[in-house]
Amino acid sequence: MGRPERTEAAAYYFTYIDRIQQDDIVVVMESQLEDVGKILASISEDKSLHRYAPEKWSIRQALSHPNDAERAFAFRALWFGRDFHEPLATFDQNISVNAARADECSWASHVEEFRDIRRSTLALFGKLPGEAWGRSGVASGEPVSVRALAYIIAGHVSHHVAILQERYL
Repeated sequence: MGRPERTEAAAYYFTYIDRIQQDDIVVVMESQLEDVGKILASISEDKSLHRYAPEKWSIRQALSHPNDAERAFAFRALWFGRDFHEPLATFDQNISVNAARADECSWASHVEEFRDIRRSTLALFGKLPGEAWGRSGVASGEPVSVRALAYIIAGHVSHHVAILQERYL
């Protein structure tokens, strides 16, 4: 597969893509399932309601966001990978986080949801035919390839885990 070219996604997505140095993105996603799962499991229910500043997301919200984003990115990969050509709408993180009401759900349920979503993402990418990785479409008004979406998923989780470790823990 190889790494995505700069033409395969909007420039801002390379904030996430560039976080991933390995070429086998499925292996990266598998290792994140284990590694990120351990970090998340180390956070208590009480600590998961912590906000590092007023008006910032709680830890529960800070995990709910990558969970929802991974679903959205994986759907885009499915859509374009299956050769659909219709553009897909934008994903507004603030609308999603507010509507999720993450603080009303247990931390344990968020952690299990991360694992479930990641296993589903791995099943999708693990079974994509070779030609699907090079397909692309338009999402949020920008072109994006299936290959770039895989890297975006892993890089987005990496980005948010770094924020979690730097600002919350």
